[in-house]
Amino acid sequence: MCAIFGVLGEYNSNTAKNALAKLSHRGPDYCGLVERENLFFAHQRLTIVDEDSNAHQPFYHTRKGHRGDGILLSFNGEIYNYKELKKELCAFSFKTQSDTEVLMAAYLKWGESFVEHLTGMFAIAVLDNNKLLLFRDRFGKKPLFFYHDKYKFVFASELKGITPFLKSIKMDKDALQSYLSFLAPTSPFTFFKGVKKLGAGEFLKYENSEITVKSYYNILEVRANSINSYDDALIQVEEKLEMAIHSRSESDVPMATLLSGGVDSALINAYNKDKNLMSYTLGYENFSKYDERDNAKKSAELLGIKNTSIEINQSSFINSCDEVFESLDEPLNDPAAIPLNFLFKQIKADGYKVVLSGEGSDEIFLGYRQYFEYLDIEKAAALMHKNWLKKYFRSNFSMNREWEWYKRIFDEKLLFRTSGEKFTDLQKNSLLRQNIKDNESLKYLQSYHDNFVKSGFSEHSFWYSYVDLMQFQAEHFLAKLDRVSMAHSIESRTPFLDHNLVEILFSLQPNLRYDNDKSHKFKTKALLKTIAQKRLPQEIINRKKKGFANPYMEWLVASGEIEIIVEVNEQTGLFNRDVLDEYLEFAKRGRFKQHVWGLFVLSKWIKKWLL
Repeated sequence: MCAIFGVLGEYNSNTAKNALAKLSHRGPDYCGLVERENLFFAHQRLTIVDEDSNAHQPFYHTRKGHRGDGILLSFNGEIYNYKELKKELCAFSFKTQSDTEVLMAAYLKWGESFVEHLTGMFAIAVLDNNKLLLFRDRFGKKPLFFYHDKYKFVFASELKGITPFLKSIKMDKDALQSYLSFLAPTSPFTFFKGVKKLGAGEFLKYENSEITVKSYYNILEVRANSINSYDDALIQVEEKLEMAIHSRSESDVPMATLLSGGVDSALINAYNKDKNLMSYTLGYENFSKYDERDNAKKSAELLGIKNTSIEINQSSFINSCDEVFESLDEPLNDPAAIPLNFLFKQIKADGYKVVLSGEGSDEIFLGYRQYFEYLDIEKAAALMHKNWLKKYFRSNFSMNREWEWYKRIFDEKLLFRTSGEKFTDLQKNSLLRQNIKDNESLKYLQSYHDNFVKSGFSEHSFWYSYVDLMQFQAEHFLAKLDRVSMAHSIESRTPFLDHNLVEILFSLQPNLRYDNDKSHKFKTKALLKTIAQKRLPQEIINRKKKGFANPYMEWLVASGEIEIIVEVNEQTGLFNRDVLDEYLEFAKRGRFKQHVWGLFVLSKWIKKWLL
């Protein structure tokens, strides 16, 4: 796990080195650099696999019999099947035990398609003479940003590596709109106008000052409904899950795990019982309804594993906000980033460099209860006589999200727009001092929906999983996990997002994912819970899902920090004051809390960069 960074074209050496230094937290063990005219190609290394200095990056190779500057390769991530690939690439003369050298050999053999052979998480830069190739892994676990003007092309693992090259800071309007809608800017937008990000499963080619961005992976290319036996589904999913967890549990450095009270983290720990890993859990002072410590402690006792718990109070939470927002670089509407920062700070202090986490399970195993609310509401589209309902919903308005759901059904518009949807277009239209057309935010999901419509999939739940993987997971949860963990030089691994496992789940007949007793009742994580019965006690499996909730709004209100929203709005005039006040009052009473947290995070960013 590392940082990659580069400049092609005109640059100031001091500016480039200062920008690179801003990424040192991602790889404090070694800094590698190739610097020459019109080229600055660098790497900050966090040593996880092969600690020998011969494995340092950027990695260089000269093709035999070829003239030119050869090939430079730098990558951030882990390749879990590199040992198997190394055997397949035996014609290459390997000099290290690293996965980086395997990537070089794979590129030499397969060219741009080499990423199709990889199992892992990665952001990769390959400079082949005058051609630059950038790759982001299939589900977007690792970030990759870029900026281009008429003088240069810059790429980096974090936005803070690119902002020093901007002549001025302006807010990207598409980033703002998609952030308000979906908790995080959708690809390719960032809040810094002119700076873009690669989407999950995309690669970029920069050659002769021209940029081409294409997708190299599409989960919807698996054959729909190809597995229709429940027994076959259990066997294949369990096999892929076990392989995914075991491959991510190998490390040359100390490893820990996260443990909540739920099934996902408990199962990862159950598979690793023999490794005697330390697990970490979070709690909140005086807020037992959000606290996972008792459940996690009980899970640890039942599994026979070690557990450390950390407590957060109002003061520590509020005082850490600026530190976390600095790590995130741009607005990300997830209050869980603050407590997660405390976890990783403690994990680093205890000497660990790798952590196993359960991201992705809810999306692929249908773990969100609202998935089934949506599936139920979808049925209303079949009503024969709905003109009165259509007229009623068009001529009235409610701030409640259920109102929006039914309006979409009767308007024959796309109902589900990620589990992370917060401000609907109608809500934004009333809040923002600009006209927002109804369904305008669909343009940020249009490419995903077009891809789904063209695929062999039609059942709604697969659309839910697909768009959540590509947007809600990639740009929201994984962005949070990457930035916060890497701020403390820790590599986070997510076994549930192994593409081989996800492909099996997308091959299942739909009901196999949510019905395991032929009752035709929707059940969250039905398939996973059946698999878990071999390794987990029923007490853990049947425990009610709590999520990573925390008292962020109670503390934001009590501290008075919420007032920055009004302060920034007075200077920018971004929001209608009366509607803004309504949201603030609702939040103080426990409603629309994440809406308001999103406005708080946005206000902090605006104050730092624009005012």
